[in-house]
Parts: sequence; C-alpha cells; structure tokens
Amino acid sequence: MFDGLFSCKGQSVSFPFYVLLQCTFLTQEGSTSWYFCQSNLSRINYSLSLFQSSFLGRLRHFVDIIDPTTLFVSERRLTECVKLLDDYKHGTLSPDVSDLQLWEAQKIKQAIIHPDTGEKIFMPFRMSGYVPFGTPIWLNQSHNACVNYSNRNATKPTPTSRFLQGYVGAVTSAVSLAVGLHLLIQKANHMSPATRMIIQRLIPFPAVASANICNVGLMRRNELSEGIDVLDENGNVVGSSKIAAKHAIMETAFTRVVLPMPIFVLPPIIMSYLEKVPLLQTNRRLLLPIHSLVCLATFGLSLPLAISLFPQMSQIEVSQLEPEIAMATDSKVVIYNKGL
Repeated sequence: MFDGLFSCKGQSVSFPFYVLLQCTFLTQEGSTSWYFCQSNLSRINYSLSLFQSSFLGRLRHFVDIIDPTTLFVSERRLTECVKLLDDYKHGTLSPDVSDLQLWEAQKIKQAIIHPDTGEKIFMPFRMSGYVPFGTPIWLNQSHNACVNYSNRNATKPTPTSRFLQGYVGAVTSAVSLAVGLHLLIQKANHMSPATRMIIQRLIPFPAVASANICNVGLMRRNELSEGIDVLDENGNVVGSSKIAAKHAIMETAFTRVVLPMPIFVLPPIIMSYLEKVPLLQTNRRLLLPIHSLVCLATFGLSLPLAISLFPQMSQIEVSQLEPEIAMATDSKVVIYNKGL
C-alpha cells in the first residue's frame, strides 16, 4: 500500500494512497477541505460528513457500503472494529493503529450496523446484500420490502402490526403492477407491430419504478405518521418532524426510480454486441448465463449510483419544518437520517 502526503495549513500529513484518491473527490481547485485534518494532524475525520459534500464522494462511500465481502465479516471482527472506532472517538486509541485500519473498521461498521438503532442489519437485507440476494429475485418485491424496512430511518419504533400491514401492502401492490404489466404485454401481441414495440419497450420501466415507489412508501409509512428525529450541528435531537420524514421518503423513492434505469438500458445494448461473437453464435446455450452475468454487473453498477444521489445524512432548513422545531433550536439547518 502506497502512502502519500497531504498538505494542510502548511503541514504535511501522511495518508494511505486510496485515501488520497478519496481526497480528490472532496477538494475544490485552489482550496482544501477542512474535513481532512484533526487539530493534531494525526488522523482524518472519520465521520460520515467526509463523503456528504459531493456526488463522487458519496459514490466512493457507498461503493464501500455495498461491498459484498462485508457479508462474511465475523462477529468477532465486527466487535473489534466497533471497539477501534470507540477508542478513537474517546481518545484512547493505540498509536500503533494505522489510518488504513480505521478506514477499514468504519467501512465494516457502516455496512453492518444500523446508524439509528446501533443493531446489526440482517445479512440479506443490508445494502451489501441487495445485489447478491436481490438479483435472482429481481421482480420479487418481497426482498425489496425487507431491504427498504431494514435501511429505513429507525429513530421511532415501528409496531409489528404496522410492519406487517406495510409488508403485505407493498408486496401486493408491487405484484399487482407486475401482473398488470404481463397482461398488457400479452395483449400487445394482438396489436400492430409499431404499437406492440412501443408497449414492450416503454411499459416495463414505469411499471417497475411505480412498484418500487409503492414499496418504499408503504414499508416506511410509519415515519410519515410518527415523524423522524432531526439533529442540530452538535448531534443533539431537536425534535420529531413529519415534514423531514416526507423529504426522506421522497428522496429514497426517487433513488428506487433511478435504480432500474441502467438495468433496462445497458444489458440489451451489451448483448446486441456479444451475440455477434462467434463463440456465442455457435454455442447459443451460453447466451442465458452470460445475459444473467451482464444483468448482475449492471445491477451492481446502478445500485451505488442511485443511492449516491442524496446524502444519507440530509440537511433541511429549520424554516421549512414545523414551528415547534424552529422554537426548539437556534440552528438554521438540521440534519436527519434519510435512510437507504
């Protein structure tokens, strides 16, 4: 692993090479972000805010979060990572611990632990499990519903009855849309070639996008009725806001609209070229597994791009929230966990 020097306030700080690559996402021409240095210039600020300020920064962060290798982290290793970060937070970290070890510890913790509850997310429903567990059942909205619920804003408890109602509603609405799409495409066989082509090419995306929106809204509807916690710049809870909850769900739902776009566009284009390869022309049985691999790769590409559209810890002006929130703080802006 190569190390490099990063200049901050006239002094040089040593960082691992891949951290320097992350730095390029967060610096503007002619200026340096203050996020990179602590007062003692010996450690990077490991808070999530390091990645929030730009799309590329968030993309680099979420590529770490969805890394499937984190699915195999043992309980012992996770405990070690949490302790390492706690020691850093309380100033009791051993000087032998490297920056690279801290970055790896934060990656593992953020991929496995829910930021609101501090509890482990069940492995198939983590964002790192979205691609490997969701690809074989891409149209199975049951898995999507569990992912949406497991990665929600969890500052308010959700009764089991409300979870079950949301689950049944989300899956039922999504499957109804899928069945309706299938019937529409079947009817298209009796239409003119031009009309049939339009329906078969244009209808699938809005149908899947609509199903995803219903899924997110129904699985997280408890947030709309109970509100979510909003925090000031010091991390103190200012109050509970239904308006912030609405923003959080709308932003998350939009990412679910963007998520299937590359999956509907890229595989047909890629396969049109691959089908001309002599090996595939003589071995047509290879087309299905190769098409599946192309879809898997596209899904893996589209997931971090979609969830990077908005910061996970989003900001909203106090003036846009309920009056009681404005009365409870002097801050102009508050923060909330949008969820994933």
